[in-house]
Amino acid sequence: MVASEFWQKRSITRLRDHNKRTNAASLTLRQSIFPICLVTVLFFLWGFSYGLLDTLNKHFQNILGITRARSSGLQVAYFGAYPIASLGHAAWILRHYGYRATFIWGLFLYGLGALLCIPAIIAHSFAGFCICIFVIGNGLGSLETAANPYITVCGPPKHAELRINLAQAFNGIGAIVAPLLGSYVFFGFDSEEKALQNVQWVYTAISIFVLFMAGVFLLAEIPEITDADMALQEEEAAKKNHAGRIGAEAYQAHVEAQPDASGVVPPKEDLPFRTQYRLFHAASAEFCYTGAQVAVASYFINYVTETRPNTDSALAAKFLAGAQGAFAVGRFIGVGIMSCIRPRKVFLVFMTMCWVSIAPAITQRGNVGMSMLYVVFFFESICFPTIVALGMRGLGRHTKRGSGWIIAGVFGGAVVPPLLAAVADSNGGRTGTAVAMAVPMVFFLASWTYAMAVNFWRWYRQAEDAFVGDRGAASGGGILDHTSDSSSIMTGTSRNHAA
Repeated sequence: MVASEFWQKRSITRLRDHNKRTNAASLTLRQSIFPICLVTVLFFLWGFSYGLLDTLNKHFQNILGITRARSSGLQVAYFGAYPIASLGHAAWILRHYGYRATFIWGLFLYGLGALLCIPAIIAHSFAGFCICIFVIGNGLGSLETAANPYITVCGPPKHAELRINLAQAFNGIGAIVAPLLGSYVFFGFDSEEKALQNVQWVYTAISIFVLFMAGVFLLAEIPEITDADMALQEEEAAKKNHAGRIGAEAYQAHVEAQPDASGVVPPKEDLPFRTQYRLFHAASAEFCYTGAQVAVASYFINYVTETRPNTDSALAAKFLAGAQGAFAVGRFIGVGIMSCIRPRKVFLVFMTMCWVSIAPAITQRGNVGMSMLYVVFFFESICFPTIVALGMRGLGRHTKRGSGWIIAGVFGGAVVPPLLAAVADSNGGRTGTAVAMAVPMVFFLASWTYAMAVNFWRWYRQAEDAFVGDRGAASGGGILDHTSDSSSIMTGTSRNHAA
């Protein structure tokens, strides 16, 4: 009887009623800690996978003697899978079976792809390995489709950017560990067979751990979040946020009428998904930003070995680990700054510094050029998760679908690296990669338009500020303190489209 009840509680069943409310909208601090910590482990996993991919890019150039353009097939396979997951199978599972089922599905695909890598490596098949990476990319795309919105809604909306940036900081830690590990196990061997054998062992360990985590999620009880929960949080936001707190303009943008006798402000009618223009701008910004970030990281080792004298791939991989360390430090510092300054303002400064800092790396060489890339890594840190959090604000019942669109923007990682590689190969010489850094700079500039919009365009700015207190993310309680404000980051603007 006890065993039957245990498995019944943890069974994966179809979500038949999206209008049924759960307790997910009013989790206490103690109830929130476990699911957030569990999901945060996933951020480390895809950070490790991403960092490993950057190291393997140069490794396969050395071992298999392929060009920079061809090695970018790894990025095409990996990031090309994201829209298939976030707009396809993962979105369908998330909508019909919920977050936990999507987490398990993503971990299963990740583990399966890692296991399939082993025979591909034994056969020395780069094409086969790319297919396996495509399977892994589908798994990670599934995880991101669910994990990013889940972390965002597990707490008061005013702290959403802090939560997701803090969770993403563990992504940065994984990205540090991977190239550091790669510098020791992928490079510096006289025998190519030994190096490839080490790659096999790494992916064997990954598959074991990932499948173990799938089992943990199968057994764990984590709260589901339904459309009704989003509606409930939106109703409470309408009650708690009055004109004196959020400003007359933002107030008028989010309500249709004066409060009734009970003090409740009646909400406007939901707008259709196709009119969520701010979301589509955020998705395009994510596409451009992710493409630029991945391009810089993927060819960082090439850049350093070409522009810095007496630097081999093993040493360059250690420098990459240091750059990822700057990325992780930037995440924690960014979270700290967001505790006292509005996240959209911090985002504007960091996004601006990305394209400003990469410009000197195009013309400078040696330690100066590499140092500028370190600065780029530092300021990249908060951009991805902040675009996710800001882009999903105000989606209401469209939250799950909107998450898929923003995560689909990761497809930029499959587009920009091949462009950089093509420019580098066509330029020739030992400075081709340096010149090609102009490609990600252009995409940084394109993404910068979203940072400008959320800060200087009133229609965007009102939506982002509507549920944040005077001190931005810092007002109110702690990161998980639901007692201060239970309104959701996703609420409001989908139902109140400000002109």
